[in-house]
Amino acid sequence: MLDRLYKLLPHFFQNLMVTLFNLKNYRIRYGGNYKKYRKLYESNNFLTLNQLKEKQSSKFKELIIFAQDNSAFYRDLYKDIPTSSQLEYISELPIVSKEMLRKQIEKVYTINKNEAVVSKTGGTTGKSLEVLFTKDNFQERFAILDNFRNISGYELGKKTAWFSGKNLLTNRDIRKKRFWKTDNLHKVRYYSTFHLKTEYLNTYIVDLKKYKPEFLVGFPSNMYEIAKFGISNNIEFPEGIVKGIFPTAETVTAESRSAIEQFFKTKLYDQYASSEGAPFIVECKNGNLHLELQSGVFEVLDAHNNPAKTGRLILTSFTTYGTPLIRYDIGDSLVLSDRVCTCKNKNPLVDEILGRIDDFVYSPENGKINLGNISNTLKDTKGIIRFQAIQNQLDTIIVETIVDKEFYNTSIEKKFISNWRDRIGNVMNLQILYVDEISVAKSGKYRMVKNNIKHLIDN
Repeated sequence: MLDRLYKLLPHFFQNLMVTLFNLKNYRIRYGGNYKKYRKLYESNNFLTLNQLKEKQSSKFKELIIFAQDNSAFYRDLYKDIPTSSQLEYISELPIVSKEMLRKQIEKVYTINKNEAVVSKTGGTTGKSLEVLFTKDNFQERFAILDNFRNISGYELGKKTAWFSGKNLLTNRDIRKKRFWKTDNLHKVRYYSTFHLKTEYLNTYIVDLKKYKPEFLVGFPSNMYEIAKFGISNNIEFPEGIVKGIFPTAETVTAESRSAIEQFFKTKLYDQYASSEGAPFIVECKNGNLHLELQSGVFEVLDAHNNPAKTGRLILTSFTTYGTPLIRYDIGDSLVLSDRVCTCKNKNPLVDEILGRIDDFVYSPENGKINLGNISNTLKDTKGIIRFQAIQNQLDTIIVETIVDKEFYNTSIEKKFISNWRDRIGNVMNLQILYVDEISVAKSGKYRMVKNNIKHLIDN
């Protein structure tokens, strides 16, 4: 009903509805214990690593006891094993897969939906998972996030451009080339991530220059498209307007970071979390990624479930009491670091977040090729605007590709194919299909890889 009403209203009243929607949500996010948690995480900057680990152990113990007392799923899961609430014995607990949660989610919950903040994970790799947060946990998560974003002065109410999966436009907007809606009270302009075609990119840049946001937040792939277009067309974005850029939901590649920072003339600060409620990894001013030990436990395991420096990430979250996540296999991978940062944050370092394990293509000759390697097929090429690798068969990769014919030529095509061959080998059938448009997922996120044969591959 509200959606239909929204689409009928003029632009001014649509902006007002966006503001009213935010007022309701911000009351939950920034009410209750939000300010208490902001102070808590600010004070963590003065703790030693040993003090941080002591707090982590205490929080882990509280979570295990709570889950056994309040979640039927964990009560059943642990009933036949000797369970310890001591963090040093965490490896004795079973690892929980996403499919286990999906099948028994009602037993996992510890609260009723009518008293919870409901979050749905993306459904691009299967059935969506509905997670219930307590309001207190929800406020704590936003306190962690805002404490991180405050690295460059961000606070709610400072002018922000947001690139997310909100589908807010009508046909009238598109005809008028107006690809945004604005919450004028909180100074947030939401830019559509569904209309980033080459023909519209200059319109986005013109409005960003006019709006003058202090911060950019959202999908890095979308900001990358705008930045690449601006750089390739010699468009100058004014220096000193944007103070910080905060990507969400997607892996930031070296190429996307470089282009975004170059065009917008500011620093990008990366962070890792998830809609399920994963603990946080945040980037400091030195450009290093820190595990936030107060938000959970991070285990990196090899194929035999032994601790490793590089491996798949198993998470335990301290901010998901409504839907406890204990030793949860989230499907991402991580490279831990032995380095020590010189900033005041004493949390341990991460060398690299490798991104989603299930974002890969599979070569019978070379095995899995991860997202980072796929993105690097663009090395030493030009004129490729966007591509998406699609795998529907074990022996075939289809690469849908949008090119700028002014720069793309036969020589570049050969290099692009050569880069792919370096990764997938010479046995597979590689099809480069030139298209005018590549669709985004329902969430508004662009996926570089669509692998439809994961069920055929032994993980």
